[in-house]
Amino acid sequence: MNEITCPGCGKAFKIDGSGYAEILKQVHDKEFDKAISERLALAEADKKSAIDIANAKKDADIAKLKADLEASEMARKLAVTEATTKIEKERDALANELKSKDFEQKIQETAINEKYQLELKTKDEQIEYYKDLKAKLSTKMVGETLEIHCETEFNRLRPTGFQNAYFEKDNEVKEGSKGDYIFRDFTEEGIETTSIMFEMKNENDETATKKKNEDFLKELDKDRNAKGCEYAVLVSLLEPESDLYNAGIVDMSHRYPKMYVVRPQFFIPIITILRNAAQAAVSSKKELARMKEQNIDVSNFEEELETFKTGFARNYRLASDKFATAIAEIDKTIDHLQKTKDALLGSEENLRRANNKADELTIKKLTRGNPTMEAKFKELGAPVSSDDE
Repeated sequence: MNEITCPGCGKAFKIDGSGYAEILKQVHDKEFDKAISERLALAEADKKSAIDIANAKKDADIAKLKADLEASEMARKLAVTEATTKIEKERDALANELKSKDFEQKIQETAINEKYQLELKTKDEQIEYYKDLKAKLSTKMVGETLEIHCETEFNRLRPTGFQNAYFEKDNEVKEGSKGDYIFRDFTEEGIETTSIMFEMKNENDETATKKKNEDFLKELDKDRNAKGCEYAVLVSLLEPESDLYNAGIVDMSHRYPKMYVVRPQFFIPIITILRNAAQAAVSSKKELARMKEQNIDVSNFEEELETFKTGFARNYRLASDKFATAIAEIDKTIDHLQKTKDALLGSEENLRRANNKADELTIKKLTRGNPTMEAKFKELGAPVSSDDE
């Protein structure tokens, strides 16, 4: 039996082995449970702490991720905004450009249409004017009025468009003919840039042999050349039904150089076109004039040198010709003297032969076979040499 004292009351009591074992078991279970509970509590506390730490880290990571996501989203939005803004600006610029081009095109179309309508109106007015002109005026008056019309049109624009131009009647007859008007345009420095010979013809200028525009071109070309004009223009009402001439300005350079045929309504335009074409050469002409002024001494020297060369060449040619003539004469004289020499030599040979024959001549030879001569010589007492025998 085991004796056990109660720790609460101090009273002792006895207990057998099985009871003791039961009590130990109970004590052991309580301690174990307590320890387990404590361990569980500690584990739970550790778990809770770990969960709290994990939750804190998770919250920090989530917060960082959120911050990163927000920053990335902000950057994306900023990039999208910038790209969108750039695209919108380009779109707006393109749209404005298109609008500007459309507006400009509309303005140009409107201007072209207005110009075309104005030209049509002007053409119609001109047609009506000349129809009325032909119906009302006589032959002489029509011709004079066409010239007056052109002169009036030119003088109307002279103050603004032709300040340095000359446009007057051609009153000088050269080679039996003259044109109607001469136009000349000059620069401020007085350099001529354009020159045109004009001839005006109307339907009543037809003759039995001249009824077409081409019939008058030869004479116009002749007048142009006689007056030193660069261009020739026939302002004509002939062949009124011709689609070629009614179309506007007709280039006739295939027949005569720098020749044109126009209707009266194109009188001013042809002058403007030809003058504008000549403006491109104005700077070249000015430069040429400047170079001529600078090189006048060189030009004079070259002219004098050329004159000297020409004179020297002429004198040399004349001297050479005379020298050749003298040489020929000398050759002729030499030939003549040679012939004389040969003749003299021939004469000398003949004389020598004659002398030889004279030396060989003897009395015997002279009297041989001639009794009379023998008797004469004997009478003269001429000796007879043994050499003669």
